[in-house]
Amino acid sequence: MAKIIVNADDFGYSKGVNYGIIEAHLQGIVNSATMMMNMYAVEHGVELAKKNPTLGLGVHLVLTAGKPLSGGLETIVDENGSFHKQTFWYSNPNVKIEEVENEWDAQIQRFLSFGLNPTHLDSHHHMHMIPILQPIIAKLSQKYNLPVRISEKHIIDGITPFSDQLLTDFYGNDIPVDYFETIKERFNPGAETIEIMVHPALVDNDLKNGTSYCFERLTELDILTTAKLPEGIELVKY
Repeated sequence: MAKIIVNADDFGYSKGVNYGIIEAHLQGIVNSATMMMNMYAVEHGVELAKKNPTLGLGVHLVLTAGKPLSGGLETIVDENGSFHKQTFWYSNPNVKIEEVENEWDAQIQRFLSFGLNPTHLDSHHHMHMIPILQPIIAKLSQKYNLPVRISEKHIIDGITPFSDQLLTDFYGNDIPVDYFETIKERFNPGAETIEIMVHPALVDNDLKNGTSYCFERLTELDILTTAKLPEGIELVKY
C-alpha cells in the first residue's frame, strides 16, 4: 500500500491561502501543509491549524519572500531590508551563510513559540536544496530532529528524508484534472511514501499583489477537493 503526503506550501502567506488550504484539507485530500513564518497571515494560520489538528504542519523556511525575522543581516537582504529574489541565489552570491542559519533558526523558533509540533522542514522555492545551503538544512534537521523534503536531483547528506519521492508537477496552467486518478504512473519503483507538492488558495489582495502564481491556485483547489484516489493508495494520517 503506497502512502501519499499531499503537502500545501505557503500556509501563512495570506488569509486567502490559509482558507484555501483548510478547505482543501477538510473537503479534499490535502493532509499536510508547511507554514511561512514571516508572512502576512501567520497568526491567522496558527489559529486555523489549532482548530484542525488532523492537518500535519511543518515549517516552510523562507529566504526569497517578504522580510526576515532576525536583525543585523547584511548579505541576504536588499537595500530595503527585504529578502533577495530567487534569482539572486543562482548568481553565485557572496553571502554570509551563518545569516541563513540564524534566520531559518528564528523561523523555526517562531513556529515552536505557538506551541505547534512540526512534522518536517522544507523551503520556499526549494532554497534548502541549493548546494551552499544544504549544510545549513542538515544542521537544523539534526538540531530539531526533523525530516526534510527531498528531491531526486538534490541528495542532502545528514538529513532524514520526509518521503521516498517528491512530485512537483502538480503546478502550472495545465494540471490534468485526473492527476490523482493516474498518479500511480508517476511513482518510482519501490517508493512507499510519496510527497506531492501543491499550492491551493482562495485569491485575496496579498496573494494577487505578491506572486505571479495566483489564479492557478483556484484550479488546484478545485482538483484537490474533487480528486479520487485509486485503489492501493492511502493518505498519511496525522
